[in-house]
Order: sequence, then C-alpha cells, then structure tokens
Amino acid sequence: MENITKDAASSNSINSEQPYRTWYHFQPPKNWMNDPNGPMYYKGVYHFFYQYNPDGATFGKNMVWAHSVSKDLINWIHLNDAITPTCAGDINSCFSGSATILPGEKPVMLYTGIDEKRHQVQNLATPKNLSDPYLREWEKHPQNPLMTAPNEVEEREFRDPSTAWKGKDGKWRVIIGAQNGDEGKVILYKSDDFDTWIVDPNPFLVTEGTGVIECPDFFPVYINSTNGVDTSMENSSVRHVLKISYQRTHIDYYLIGKYVSDSDQEKFIPDEKYSGTWNDLRFDYGKFFASKSFFDYAKNRRILWAWVRETDSRQDDIEKGWAGLQAIPRKFWLDKSGKQLMQWPIEELEKLRDNQVSITGETLLTRSTLEVKGITASQVDVEVLFELPDLESAELLDPSEVDPQVLSSEQYASRKGVIGPFGLQALASEDQTERTTISFRIYRVVDRYICLMCSDMSRSSLRQGLDKTIYATIFDIDPSIKTISLRSLIDRSIIESFGDGGRACITSRAYPFYAIDRDAHLFVFNDGSQSVVISQLNAWSMKQAEFGTESII
Repeated sequence: MENITKDAASSNSINSEQPYRTWYHFQPPKNWMNDPNGPMYYKGVYHFFYQYNPDGATFGKNMVWAHSVSKDLINWIHLNDAITPTCAGDINSCFSGSATILPGEKPVMLYTGIDEKRHQVQNLATPKNLSDPYLREWEKHPQNPLMTAPNEVEEREFRDPSTAWKGKDGKWRVIIGAQNGDEGKVILYKSDDFDTWIVDPNPFLVTEGTGVIECPDFFPVYINSTNGVDTSMENSSVRHVLKISYQRTHIDYYLIGKYVSDSDQEKFIPDEKYSGTWNDLRFDYGKFFASKSFFDYAKNRRILWAWVRETDSRQDDIEKGWAGLQAIPRKFWLDKSGKQLMQWPIEELEKLRDNQVSITGETLLTRSTLEVKGITASQVDVEVLFELPDLESAELLDPSEVDPQVLSSEQYASRKGVIGPFGLQALASEDQTERTTISFRIYRVVDRYICLMCSDMSRSSLRQGLDKTIYATIFDIDPSIKTISLRSLIDRSIIESFGDGGRACITSRAYPFYAIDRDAHLFVFNDGSQSVVISQLNAWSMKQAEFGTESII
C-alpha cells in the first residue's frame, strides 16, 4: 500500500505457534474481537473496523473500534485504534455502528457509546483528514450524543445504528436496535442534515418474546441482477432486506419485503413475518453473528461480514491470548425465486489458492470414503459437485417431520439413509475418530424433494468441554437438476460451507486434538445405500494471507 509498509512482526509467526489461529480468516494479532463495524470502500482502500478489547482476550469494559485496511479484502494491515472512549457520550465504551458515505465522498460513522450512566446513546465521528485514504484519525461531533433512547425503549438496550439511506424526500434515515421488556424493536430516525435526528413514533419492526434486537441492517437488492446496489436506491427494480440479530440466541435473521416511504406511515412490509421457527431466513445456520453489509462501489457488489465467536472455554481464550475472528467476506444477491438471498465467498480469496488436486468421475459406493490427498488439509478450499441418483428412491417423510433439528437428531441420523448422508469429512484424523462432517441427505415429502444439510461437530475433537453442536438446515431440491454442489473453506479452527451454490451456508468452529496442521486429513464419503458419483472435485491448499501492522515511511 502507498505510504505504509507491514511491520516484520506479522501474525505469521503467531499462527505457527498456535494450531487454532487461522491462516486466511481475519483476526487481530491478539485479544478479543467481536462485531464488524463500518466496513467501506474509500479512495481505493477497503476499511474494516471492529469491536476490540485492547486489554485482553475477553469482552472488556472499555471497548474500542480497531481499524484495518486492505486493497483486496483478504490481505490486511492493522492501523491504530480509530474510535476510543474519550467523551461523555462514549466514556464507558465505543460499541457497534456503521459507515455512511455522504455526498462529496465524505465518510461518517454513527456508533453507540456507553455514557457515564451506562446508558446507550448514538454518536457521530468523522475523519480528520479526507485526503488520507487510510483515514487514520477520527474526530467526534461536538454535540455528541446525537440520539438518546426514546420513550418505550430501554436506555441500556438501544444500540448499533445502521448505514443511513436517503429517502425520496431528501431526508436521511437510520435504524437502531432496541428493547422494551421482552419486545425486540427496530427504531427509525430521520434527519435533514445528519446532525439533528428525529425519532419516528412508529417502530420499524417489533418482535414479541425475543429480547433486544442488535445490529440491524437495511438495504435494497436487485430483483434481476447479482450486482449490489447503493443503500439509498428505491424503485421498482429492487426489493428490500431487513436483517436483525438477537443477542439472546446469537442468531442473525433476515426478512425480504417491500419498503414504503411515500406515505404518512413509513414502513417495511416483509413477505413473511419473523416466526421464531426453523422456517425463518438466516444468512448462516452455524456460528455467524452481528453481520454487517456494505456496498462495494469498486465492483458493484454488496459484501457481508460477520463475527464468528469461539466455542471453547473462556479460560482457553485467556490462555490463547485471543478470541474471535471474521468469516470470509461474502458477496450476496437475491435468488431468482425472490424468496431468499444467495451467498458466495468473494473472488479475491481465490488468489490464495495453491497446489490444486482434482478428482473426476469417481463413484462412492455405500459406506465408502475417499481421501483427498496432495493438499494441506488444515488450510484448504474444496469444491465438489455430486451427481445424484434417481430422486424417486429417496426416503419418504411425513410433512410433520420436516424440521432440520429433528432430522439431524440421533433418532433420525441413526436411520439407514438412501440418498445420503454424503459429503466431506474435514479436519479429520487419519483414522477418522476426529472429524467434522458436512453432509447432504435427500428426502421426498409428498410432491417435492428436500435436502438436509448438516455440519456435525459431535466428533470434531477428542477434547472435552467444547461446544459440539450439530448445525442443520433444509432447502428444496429441483428434481430436474441432477447435481448438488458443496464448497468448504477449511482454516485450522473454522469451516465455512456453502451448499447448492450458496443457497444454504453453515459456519462451524472445531478444535481437534489430533487433526492439526500436517496431521489433518480431508475425506469425501457416502453413507447412503445409493451410490453417489463425484462429478468433479477440486481442492486447493491455501496460502497464508498477509496480516501486518503499519509502519510509516
């Protein structure tokens, strides 16, 4: 990068000493990290801010906004912290928020501060020097806080302003997560000048029995294009997405619907309301939380970041000296059906691919495994396309049984499968006593076919005291398409899996005891009674991304 270099003491040496630190997923050199904040593209540079505890590897009392920059969203340079507790509106922590690019290419940050009463309030910060493409220094608005909790919102549960958008009337809008009793709320504010904000008396969204809504995000998506679109676009070529995070469950959901801004009551009308069931739409069905999107002007795409937390113990984190990482940035777009979003790792990740191996036309008989050799299985990007047998042979389910958690339970998993389970065994020991299994299993339900996708952590490690949840989701299968794809990004302690071209995504954390570094293996398997053909498998060992700290030339 122009004007800066990376300090020689990069994270590469850290990673070689710690088997669970990732090679190509974003992490700071040490300490605690959680929510992504204010990602944006400015003057040829990608900026990523995030919640960070400068004092240790657990969530802290004085959280700050750490700051890193990149040319490609994969290789990063860590800068000094950008926003730290210094004023009355954030003296007890600088919590999450979002970037908005104002006219004239002027980035600003709205963020939550914890004030002297430990109330959550909303503040504004702007760059000190717009000519600096790295935006190293930020200054705070003299009137901070600009927003305090309105009536019927709890003062300690009012946080995480979204990227703002401009309505047809020329006013700026922003939404903020909140709580009132056991109600989750999304609150809408409006402003003419980005300084003075007026609350809309009608909540943008209310959910009963959920507790606080965090990290709301609101943006348009094209109906007939995979390109992204600027947050302020509002016309017949787009639909809108409202994303909400629930602290109680650490799950992100999203709603697709219609945004109405040219009436007395501004509102978002979702196609389907949040139900609290497995049918609700999610970006990811594993460990994936507090997600934040931004429009990438450089490549006309909308990019999604998300925090992936640890699933070992607090004491493990203290001993490691770090906790938390970020999922690989994903491009996403509206599916042709209009009913869900599709997701895929950004194309820049492919620059780290090395040492490719391929398998073509290999038949997996029942109860068989095939090792993928010739790659470093602890850091690998693998794509496999399976040819399916005749779907009419699939097991028949009663509609009442169609629930991913039920189907992934021991009772159902112990049933002999017909079409599946088949898929990958990642971060596996040579004898497969340790393994994380990412699988598909096909069922027939009356007049349609469904696929159960699982990431089974139950045998991911011989270590005790770990979260070994089985994550699962269900999606429909088109019987006219005879193949199904799986892509998994495996990186030492994280596995991100993308099923059916990004229709279903599951992120898992694994801390194997034996399957570490060169002792990790990767297998393709089939446990169904019907044979499955590997139409095409490509796997690449992944080079280490560059993570350095700034040195001014």
